[in-house]
Amino acid sequence: MSLALDQAAAAAARGEFPVGCVIVQDGQVVAQGARTGTVYGRTMVSEVDHAEIRALKNMEICRQAVMPGKCSLFCTMEPCLMCYGAILLSGIGTIVYGFEDPMGGGTCCDLTSLTPLYRDSRVRVVGGICRQKSLDLFYAFFNKKENQYWKDSLLESYIRKQKRLQDKKLNKSCF
Repeated sequence: MSLALDQAAAAAARGEFPVGCVIVQDGQVVAQGARTGTVYGRTMVSEVDHAEIRALKNMEICRQAVMPGKCSLFCTMEPCLMCYGAILLSGIGTIVYGFEDPMGGGTCCDLTSLTPLYRDSRVRVVGGICRQKSLDLFYAFFNKKENQYWKDSLLESYIRKQKRLQDKKLNKSCF
């Protein structure tokens, strides 16, 4: 997960929304990606250049033999519905994410109500890993005035609320 956080921090340093993704097989990184297309001032925001999609595309061109079922995908934010669908189709065995996405998270989708292509997927989902570090990246992003991506959205308000709750817990633990 620390490598996904590094990808997210690199995206943030470029002014992008801080989502990073790493795909690992047998303890080896086979692909990685970071969010692009969210920098303020672009003529159009890209809603397909998500970290997970970029990592999946990089996995396709990986030089080593990749067996998706043996891979784990680590991401700083819960995959959206688009990314979740692509991950399911790729055959990735495990999804690990840091921070939940109350606005666009797709991993709570009821697969049993979908067609066999998705319903029969056998992916394991683990959330909340390095949640605090992911939250800190998102909070820092929304505190930069030049960042307009998802400004004044449900996601921004949720992140701010979670940060306030975290700070309150930390203050109480100091007494």
